[in-house]
Amino acid sequence: MNEDTPKLEPHDIGFIGLGNIGGALAANLLADGHRLTVFDVDSIKIASLTGAGCSAAASVAEVAKAADVTFLSLPTPEAMEAVADAWLGVSAGSGKVLVDLSTNSPSVVRNMGKRFAASGAHLVEAPLTGGAPGARNRQLVFIVGSDDAGVFARIEPLLQSLGRGTFLMGPLGSGNIGKLANSLHAFASMWVTLETLALAAKSGVDLRRLVDMLRVAGGATPYLNSRVENIGTRGAPAEFSLELASKDAGLMIETGREAGVPLPVASALHEMLSFAKAQGLGANDISDLVEVIERLAGIELELSPPGS
Repeated sequence: MNEDTPKLEPHDIGFIGLGNIGGALAANLLADGHRLTVFDVDSIKIASLTGAGCSAAASVAEVAKAADVTFLSLPTPEAMEAVADAWLGVSAGSGKVLVDLSTNSPSVVRNMGKRFAASGAHLVEAPLTGGAPGARNRQLVFIVGSDDAGVFARIEPLLQSLGRGTFLMGPLGSGNIGKLANSLHAFASMWVTLETLALAAKSGVDLRRLVDMLRVAGGATPYLNSRVENIGTRGAPAEFSLELASKDAGLMIETGREAGVPLPVASALHEMLSFAKAQGLGANDISDLVEVIERLAGIELELSPPGS
């Protein structure tokens, strides 16, 4: 738990989706003394968490019955809708809260929120940034949408105990607008850096000298200022896959279309990420996006150590 966060009384919490992020968050909730009921389609992931204070459920409905607050960490809007339907089937009229941590379609969240409101249960969206390392180390930022300030107040302390920042953006849908905006900036920062490096390398410019110049001259992106130093590391364990990044870029385009806002940069990013999947890189970590520009440009990007 973060040092500035007061210790919470134990809650009865459900957790559905125990992947890289969900599993780490569930482990931290257990460490904080909460009583957890967990479910995942992968029984191995469930087994890794069972123990003192943790019960394995055989279904989504069993989680819903046991917990006052249930978290979802799922890969797609379709998965979220299916699970939310099953959860709502046994939680109508209960006043219980379902917190969707997934990166989702704002329109899906809004429509689902209407069904929750009519049923007497509550939905809060809280997509996050920081990935699996942030989940393990309580460094996540939660980007929240909620139609009820009182319901948000119920789950805010839990979010604060799991991360370093919580932003209530507005009603349902606005949380995922914020998440997709952050992802658009992050993906664009990474890709424009890779394009720049490929252009320089193909033209015979030393990449270390280019990086050092951009950092001083003011043209550096956040990716170039930090993560570019790991550009030579390939095949790292996938903590955020290129397939999921492609899904998120598709959600950006869909959301822009619904809002009547052209997003040509998001469209270009989606094209590159779709190409990465077609090249067999979908299951790879997003750090392997460098391989896409290398294949397109016909060059290998190498960065010498700082100060060399």
